[in-house]
Amino acid sequence: MVKKSAFTLIELIFAIVVISISVTSLPMMTQTTSKAIDGNLVQEAIFAASAELNGAVTAHWDENSMIDDKDSLARVIDIDDNCTDNRLLGHINQPLHRRCLDSSNTDPLDTTDDSDIYALEDMAHDSQNIFDTDATNAQGYKRKYNSTVDITRPANFNGSNDHIKEILLTVTDTDSNTITILRTYSANIGEIDYYKRAY
Repeated sequence: MVKKSAFTLIELIFAIVVISISVTSLPMMTQTTSKAIDGNLVQEAIFAASAELNGAVTAHWDENSMIDDKDSLARVIDIDDNCTDNRLLGHINQPLHRRCLDSSNTDPLDTTDDSDIYALEDMAHDSQNIFDTDATNAQGYKRKYNSTVDITRPANFNGSNDHIKEILLTVTDTDSNTITILRTYSANIGEIDYYKRAY
């Protein structure tokens, strides 16, 4: 007797069903993966924008606050001409605490470029790419995201807005759709010195 082996009809039907499900689900899996990658890129763009915003608030409030010495601490700009003995109302009368400049007739949103001073206005820029989109880059990002940083005085701020600057960072995609807007404020409060002990 010759022994023959073959698929049964049930096995063939089962194989056809499995193949059909696989073929049908592949486009859905590809689409889901593509959406997940796009979502990750959006999150990366937001994180990068957040880091840029944090970098902006570490800058000096104004280049004119360093007018006494570029290597010294930032001083409070006397915008309201209320500085007496290098102190504004509310300053602590101690040598190592916050100090203001005697006078300043300059615009607190001065855009004078001084490469030796890292000031807040130096962070303002028009739309620029967040990711490296060089063709030689192996990352191969699918979409471009841009950030724009504006430094302004807030129009509707409680109290005087001369001592406050608003930092507005906008992230957009290639179609100019707004992805997110990040906003923070920087104040004209200067810096305090550290007490140096002598032994």
